[in-house]
Formats: sequence, structure tokens, C-alpha cells
Amino acid sequence: MSTQIKSHTELHTALNRQTANWTLLGVKLHHYHWYVSGPQFFTLHAKFEELYTEAATYVDDLAERLLAIGGQPASTMTQYLALSDLKEASGGETAQEMVAQLVKDFAVVTGELKSTISAAEELGDQPTADLLIGIRTSVEKSAWMLNAFLA
Repeated sequence: MSTQIKSHTELHTALNRQTANWTLLGVKLHHYHWYVSGPQFFTLHAKFEELYTEAATYVDDLAERLLAIGGQPASTMTQYLALSDLKEASGGETAQEMVAQLVKDFAVVTGELKSTISAAEELGDQPTADLLIGIRTSVEKSAWMLNAFLA
């Protein structure tokens, strides 16, 4: 996020952006899971499934947290596409391109997580910050693994 979050309403918006990002990533990861091919098929097919399962958990956790703090989670594809800073899969990507795109997407998500964690802490919302710190930890590990795959 490029702006500093100063209110609970802005925090709700930032959490909805994460909900949208993870929904879009879930769809993208399903696409990659179904269409990956080549020598790394078995490795990536399984990894993409692991990641889209994780993405679904994040969407649910974020939406439920939003409800718990008085927000309204985005819940339509129109909302997700408008809120997300990520792009859908284009189709026809090679296995390497799929992994490279996920690394880029995870970098965007991590940057947004960092600012949203800080905002939650500044607003005294430690449970939201804790949730986001857990997601960030997992995303950074996945990005490291995907980068290792590309090396």
C-alpha cells in the first residue's frame, strides 16, 4: 500500500485488499496447477495445490477477522478484481514463468502486509497484526522456496 493507514476504515480496506489478493492468487494457483507441464510437473503440480489451499485459508481468516472488527469483507469477483493489486494468469505460461510470476505476486503481497501490520499495531489491533504476521511469515518462506526453484 502506498498510503499510510490512519483509521479503522482504512484498515478494513487494507484487509479487503489482502482478501482480494488471496482470492485472485487462489484462482491463479488453480490455473497453474491445472496447466503446468514439463519436467517439473510433479513438483509444481503439488506445490501449486499446497499454495492454493493455503490461499483459501487466508481468505477465510481475513474475512472472518474483518467481520470480528466491524468490517465487511469483499465477496464478489467484481470486488476482488477492483481491490487486488495483482493480475490474473494470462494463460500459456511456462512452468518457469508461473513460478517467476508467483515470486512477483508474493513480493507485492508482502509489501502490503508490512504496511498493514504496522497500521494494525498503531491502531492497537494486535490480533489483526498477529494474523498478518503469520501470513507474512508463510509468504516469505514460500517466496524463498520459489526463488530457490528458479535459481
